[in-house]
Amino acid sequence: MRKSFLALAVVIAVICFGLSGCASRSYVNEQIAHTLDTRLEETQNQIDDNQMEIASLKEASEEQNEELHKLSNVTQEGFTLGEEALARAVEAGKVAEGKLFFEVTFTDEEVHFGFDRNDLAEEAKAALDSFAECLKTDDKNLYIEIQGHTDNAGPEDYNLRLGQSRAKAVYSYLHTQHGIPLHRMNTFSYGESKPLADNNDRSNRAINRRVTLVVIE
Repeated sequence: MRKSFLALAVVIAVICFGLSGCASRSYVNEQIAHTLDTRLEETQNQIDDNQMEIASLKEASEEQNEELHKLSNVTQEGFTLGEEALARAVEAGKVAEGKLFFEVTFTDEEVHFGFDRNDLAEEAKAALDSFAECLKTDDKNLYIEIQGHTDNAGPEDYNLRLGQSRAKAVYSYLHTQHGIPLHRMNTFSYGESKPLADNNDRSNRAINRRVTLVVIE
């Protein structure tokens, strides 16, 4: 009887241990599954963050490429207009050596000519004051072509006249306020024919409304 009781006790102990082991394994499996789910969720979140960052960098890169392309066009256009100014100055006998010294462009974004206006705002006068001071520090006998440009709003012939009137406003200011001799300056209007940017929005049209001063020696 005692032996039977001991055997039964051993069997019960084994069963209990087995059940306990199954419960422990189940708990461990649940914990592993929970940990894996958490890790997977963290990894997916990181992937999502990385994809968003990559998309943001791609967008920034595209914007930079667009700006570089625009800057390249502006630089090339500026060089072309400078060469044309030089050719006119040489043909008119205004310069001896016939070399481009430098050029500077004041757009409506910077000096605010404004739509359909030719008067000089305070920003434009300040910019021209700085330009004149640069010339006064140089002893060279320089010649300046003042080029007027417009956007494409309005008839072409009207824009030619508007570009000329803007250039004339600069011409008069440099002479009356800074004493630059009239025979050392000339004006030329391109009207709407030489845009720096497409006239497809307000910002680009403001860039195209501009005055360029080409300095030649």
